[in-house]
Amino acid sequence: MQVKAEIMDEAALQRALMRMAHQITEKNKGVADVCMVGIERRGRPLAEQIARNIQQIEGVAVPCGHLDIHYYRDDLEPDADAPVLKKADLPFAVQDKIVVLVDDVLYTGRTVRAAIEAVFSLGRPRQIQLAILIDRGHRELPIRADYVGKNIPTAHNELVSVMIPPIDDQTKVTLLEKGLDPQG
Repeated sequence: MQVKAEIMDEAALQRALMRMAHQITEKNKGVADVCMVGIERRGRPLAEQIARNIQQIEGVAVPCGHLDIHYYRDDLEPDADAPVLKKADLPFAVQDKIVVLVDDVLYTGRTVRAAIEAVFSLGRPRQIQLAILIDRGHRELPIRADYVGKNIPTAHNELVSVMIPPIDDQTKVTLLEKGLDPQG
């Protein structure tokens, strides 16, 4: 993979997350029934940062949890060496809440579909909203984000790489291109 372009540096990423926090607060007329749910892996620190931003804006702590959606994927191979599959578990009830799912990149929509299924396994929220740092297009399912940090049209041979602590040692978003193999 070769770096084709840097899409966001740390400052741009932080501005996008602050803007999304404002949009979530505005759309929901406050955050009384809002809870944030980060989709593992990089959705988790993004959700936590948006929740901190909302607390800074509103002075109210928003419940924040995370989901490991592997159990809910529709594209796992039955014989594949998969991680240990865990059912969804959040530290708060989703019943009649506004659940904001947070992830780093929206591509085909399959991860979001799995996350929605995981949320519904825990109860029936009043509404599910979707906050995505990067929307790269190429949907296979009819899913769209309510809050988007940045839209980046991509080709199928490109990959969007989001780097954010504590998973990564830096904060940035890059566009990678699969290099052509000279061996064929």
